Amino acid sequence: MVNRPLIPRALLSQALSIVPYLTREEVARLAAACQGRNRLRDELLILTLFQTGVRISEALSLTPRRISISTEGGVLHIQSKAGKARQVACPRNLAYRLKSHAFDKKLELDDRIFQINRKRAWQIIKEAAERAAIGKRVHPHLLRHSDAIERLRQTGNPRALQVHLGHASPFMTMRYLSTITAEEALKIQQQVTFDG
Repeated sequence: MVNRPLIPRALLSQALSIVPYLTREEVARLAAACQGRNRLRDELLILTLFQTGVRISEALSLTPRRISISTEGGVLHIQSKAGKARQVACPRNLAYRLKSHAFDKKLELDDRIFQINRKRAWQIIKEAAERAAIGKRVHPHLLRHSDAIERLRQTGNPRALQVHLGHASPFMTMRYLSTITAEEALKIQQQVTFDG
């Protein structure tokens, strides 16, 4: 009888990996670094990716019809990459700004809010990162990681985060918990003093 681990090594390795992310301050600098005639659109793209954690493809397919606002807050109705529908929490202020932007641009209910392609989205984020002097490799998915870290810090609920991000496996979500745990462990260990 061969003893096999309960969790495959590849999944365990993935769950324990540390993910890069941007702090709230870095995201604010990134959004503030947008410029040009599409400054507002570009800022909204960055804030949507960070404050909702949606994938770039999900953000680029967002339409005014897929944004709802209630007393509890905003909700984005997303079609995931697997074709499954899910609801994603969106700060009320951001939901209002997205709807306002769509109105100002005279978009129909089923018109895409961000009428750009993936390549242009990458360029927007990369150019803003250079202007903001962020010394990290910044790309759209990094904002998803950043949202996940921020939500986990505030809620402490990995299962709710898994649902929010649309992860099929909890192992994908656990890497965010591993990142926070490693940072907290380092801070605790840095408080240790030695005589002499």
